[in-house]
Formats: sequence, structure tokens, C-alpha cells
Amino acid sequence: MPDVQVLVNDFINKLRKRKIEGSQATSRQTAELLRSVISQTRVPYTNQAGALIDGVRAVGEQLIAANPVELAVGNIVRRVLHIIREEDLSLATAAIAGLGLSSVSDDEDDAERDNHPVLSAAVVAAAARSTLRPPSLQTLLEDVPDSGAVPHTSSSGGDSEGKTADKSSRSRKLKHDVIEALNELIQDITTCHELIAEQAVEHIHQNEVILTLGSSRTVLEFLCAAKEKKRSFRVFVAEGAPRYQGHLLAKDLVTRGLQTTLITDSAVFAMISRVNMVIVGAHAVMANGGVIAPVGLNMVALAAQRHAVPFVVLAGSHKLCPLYPHNPEVLLNELRSPSELLDFGDFSDCMDFGTGTASPLLHVVNPTFDYVPPKLVSLFITDTGGHNPSYVYRLIADYYSADDLVVQRRPPTAS
Repeated sequence: MPDVQVLVNDFINKLRKRKIEGSQATSRQTAELLRSVISQTRVPYTNQAGALIDGVRAVGEQLIAANPVELAVGNIVRRVLHIIREEDLSLATAAIAGLGLSSVSDDEDDAERDNHPVLSAAVVAAAARSTLRPPSLQTLLEDVPDSGAVPHTSSSGGDSEGKTADKSSRSRKLKHDVIEALNELIQDITTCHELIAEQAVEHIHQNEVILTLGSSRTVLEFLCAAKEKKRSFRVFVAEGAPRYQGHLLAKDLVTRGLQTTLITDSAVFAMISRVNMVIVGAHAVMANGGVIAPVGLNMVALAAQRHAVPFVVLAGSHKLCPLYPHNPEVLLNELRSPSELLDFGDFSDCMDFGTGTASPLLHVVNPTFDYVPPKLVSLFITDTGGHNPSYVYRLIADYYSADDLVVQRRPPTAS
């Protein structure tokens, strides 16, 4: 796979150099890369799903290590692993249904047993896997395949050739189904802004005042969608120092015709009493309902709680992370360059090492993210609808498998 390896190395370099910004762009490119990996992976005669899982896991380890702070990479890797497991289970279930239909006895005395055929250990194990999976609204609404649609296989002398052909076709079918599911995942990531924006009219009402911080495309499309539905409201935008992304959002809102007021971050607590709702974006949503968001949002959430203002977080499903903040492999933050806060020329004397000291007199700390605990979040609005923080664990159970929560390199075998 030389072509795929070149793509993997190029994407790893981009992640290490922070050339890809934004969870949506990172998630989409990660999914497209893994689709290329799966399409060029040679599937063996047996254990097709295991070969695909090993290939995706090997690439995923490199991607996650390249930028551990970008949790969207690990989310997509785990989503792809979950897709492979689900598609393999679906094909196995269809094969089991075929075996059930073809297990017809020639003995007329066993007619009653034919109605309830005895299943093998593998069949029972696969059925147990499906039964033990916790039900969800999504799985309940999915179409149940008709067992009558499974072709009947005859028990003639050509069974060996038929089984060989079935295994070969099943191998091709697995890759095809996984790639089709990946195409749907990429489409969902691309259109998540539109799906979230469609819900704006249900949450933003006439003559309300909305507060946000920094810049987020999801928030921009959400507010503009409410404006297009003839909602008249005002937006307060905190500038989001030190990068001042709020200036960009305020300019975009004014261009779209929304009444906008730009305020400093320190003025949030003074203005929060005039606000009806706080609507913000997120970098990642953790399994406990906590939010990793741009720095300064925890202050906004505390101010909103103090004045009983709803704190609403907009996040696509690709931002749902199955890990908890206390997991050792989760990096909640990273430090950016101090040059965003001050000019080195003006503080060069303070940055010099003092006499007899082993460290500079002035330390400059510039964190990138804040952690907002779930108790400060009122509502999550995703591309699948609105959810309470206590329901996040249920969404994660639908998107991820328990076997893939920690994607890490396995220890080498002893030679």
C-alpha cells in the first residue's frame, strides 16, 4: 500500500504541524483517509473483519499520536472500527438466517424440529452478541431485514463450491458495506451544520438576546438560520481573547444582517443579566457530558449559572468522545505561543534569567481550551436533535464499541 502510506504520512505531518484546524475538517479528512486504507486493504479468506480492524487500528494509532489534543481523530477511528464490527455482525446475522432456512431435515418425523432448527455454537454466540447489545431509539427505528428475503441454499452435492463462493462474496460484501457506511459518515460530517441549523427556530424566539464567545461556524449557521425564519433578536459576541476570533464572528453576523454587539471577555458577567440564552460551540463533548471548549467558556458558563441563563452547546455527532476527562490518554489542553499575549520586545528584560536563578522571572501561560463540567450545561444540540448532558452516554453507546474505547498499540509478542 505505498500510495496509502504516502497519504497517511502526509496527514500525520499536517496533524503534527497543526495545519488542520477545526473538528469538522479533521474528522472529514480522517474518515476519507481511513476509507482509502480500507479500500486497499487485502482481506484474507477468513476473518475479514479482523483484518480490516487491524489495518484501521494500526493507522489510527499513528494519527492519534500525531495530535492527541485533537480528539476528533480518535472519535472517527473508533467510529470506523464500530462500523466494521456492525457490518460484520449484519452479514453474520444474514448468514445465520440462511442457515436456519436451509436446515430442513429429510426425515418426516423431524417436521416439528424443522420449525425450530437447532443452531450451532457460533450461531448462538452471534445471536447472544446481538441480544446483549443495549437497545436504543435508533436501532428500534431501523428496518428489520425480512428473513424471507434470504435465498434458500440447497443441500446438494455442490455445497462446497457454494460455500466457497459465499465466503468470497461475503468478503467483497463486507468491504463494500463498510465503504458505503463510511460514505454516509462523511456525508453526515459535511452536513452537520445544516442539520443543527434546522433546529434554530425551535430554540431562538422573538426579541431575545443571545450571547456567544469566539468564532464557530456551527453557531454562525445556527443564528443565521433563525434570522432567515423571520426571528428578530440581538447577539452579544465576546471577543475571545487572545486570538480574538469573536471579531470575525461579529463581522460575519453583521454581514448577514443580524444586530450584533461586540464586548470584551471581562464584560460577560456584567452583560449576562440582559441575556436570554448562551449559545456556544465546542471542541469535544466527553462521555460524562462535560465540554472541552475554547478558553474563556467556563467563565461564561459560571456566569450563566449564576443568573439562571440556559447554556446551550452546539456540537456535531463527530465531536462526541467516548472517553472521560480523567482518562490518562486524554489531553484536555495545550499551551499556545506567548506571543499572542505580549510583545517580547516590551518584556525582554522580564524574560531574561535572573542572577543565580534557573528559570525566567516572568512566565506566560496561554492555554487553548477550557473544561466545562456537565452540571453547567443546559442542553446539547446535535445533528440528531437536542439532548440533556445525562443522555450523552446513550448516544456514545450507539456510535462506539466498548472494545474500541482505547486505541493503543498492543505490546510486542516475545520472539
